[in-house]
Amino acid sequence: MAEVFGIVLIAVVVVAAIVALVAFTGSGEVYRQIGKGELALRDGSDRPGREPVRGSAQASAERDLELRQMLEAKSARRERRGEPPIDVDAELAALLAPQIDDELEGEIRAVVLAGNARRARRGQDPLDVDAEVARRLNELA
Repeated sequence: MAEVFGIVLIAVVVVAAIVALVAFTGSGEVYRQIGKGELALRDGSDRPGREPVRGSAQASAERDLELRQMLEAKSARRERRGEPPIDVDAELAALLAPQIDDELEGEIRAVVLAGNARRARRGQDPLDVDAEVARRLNELA
């Protein structure tokens, strides 16, 4: 009986190893499909490359739409609390207006002055600082 037990044990292990190997090789596609399908939370629309290019017209329109939705929600919350609603268009215009302050202008002026120092070291004529600062501020707006 002991000899039969050893043979049966070895046979079961060999058969189980063969079955496991077949199941492993056949299940590769199944594991790649986990989390995909019509009931999946992530349908692939959040993959990189699907969002609009930063700075493009589509990205700006999407940003404006999302800002408007947030401002409308803020106004609705204020109304529910009994407070006066906000002017969504005025708030949106204020948010989208370029925020140029004296500190930013000073930083741009410092960059232009540093650029002029480099140009002078290379033997080039320096740029007009005020005109260059104005040009760069207009690029930001």
